[in-house]
Amino acid sequence: MSKEFLPTILKQKEQEVAAMSYEELQPLRSTYSLYDYLKSHPQELQLIAEVKKASPSLGDINLGVDIVEQARTYERCGAAMISVLTDEIFFKGHLDYLREISSQVTIPTLNKDFIIDEKQIVRARNAGATVILLIVAALSEKRLQELYDFATGLGLEVLVETHNLAELEIAHRIGVRIIGVNNRNLVTFETDINTSLQLSAHFKDDRVYVSESAIFSKEDAELVAPYFHAVLVGTALMQAEDVAEKIKELKIDKG
Repeated sequence: MSKEFLPTILKQKEQEVAAMSYEELQPLRSTYSLYDYLKSHPQELQLIAEVKKASPSLGDINLGVDIVEQARTYERCGAAMISVLTDEIFFKGHLDYLREISSQVTIPTLNKDFIIDEKQIVRARNAGATVILLIVAALSEKRLQELYDFATGLGLEVLVETHNLAELEIAHRIGVRIIGVNNRNLVTFETDINTSLQLSAHFKDDRVYVSESAIFSKEDAELVAPYFHAVLVGTALMQAEDVAEKIKELKIDKG
C-alpha cells in the first residue's frame, strides 16, 4: 500500500459500494445508548474495546483469535462497547464478525469501517451494530451531515472521528454527540497522543469524547482521562497475554 493510506482505502471502498446491493432493513438490536452510558459514568474512564486482527501499519496482529470469546471477555470485564473491524482488505475483518459478536453480547457494538454510503449503514444495522463510525477526513461536510442524519434516523448512534481542530469544529457544527479524537494520522498512519490533549481545550460540555489509538498502557490512559469519557483500544488488547488484566489496567478511576 502507498504511504497515503486513507486515499487508497477510500478508493477501495468506492469499488466495494458500487458492487453492493441494497438490503432490506432488519430490526434494530436492543441495547443501551452509548451516549447516555458515557454521560452517566463520569467517575471512570470507560473502555471501547476493539476486535482487530490486522492493520495496514502493523500487519497481522492476532489472526488466530476467537473473536466471540474475545468479545465476551471484553463485556465480562466491563467494556462500554465493542468495536468490530469489518474492512476485509486492509484490516482482515468481516461483516460476519460484527454479526457473530453482536449476537453474543448485550452491550453496544460499533461497526468500525470506512463508511461512505447509506448502503453500508443499513448493512451495519442489519449485522447488529447499534453505533457506526463516520470519519470527517473521509467525507465532505455535506456528505458527513447526510450520512449522520441517515444513521440517526435509523436509530443508530454515530461516533464521528476527528484528528485536528478544523475537523472537530465540523463535528460540533453538525451537532455530533459522540466525538472521537484519533491520535493516528490517517494519511501517514503515525500516532501522537498529544493530538487528544491539544484538542481537549476545545471540547463542549454537552458532548462525549473518545480518545482513539496510541493507548497502550495505564500511563497513556491516565494522560487522557481528565479530558475524555472513554478510550478506544484495539492493538493493546489484541496483543495482551491476559486481556482481563489489561482492561483492568486501562479503566482509570477519575475520582
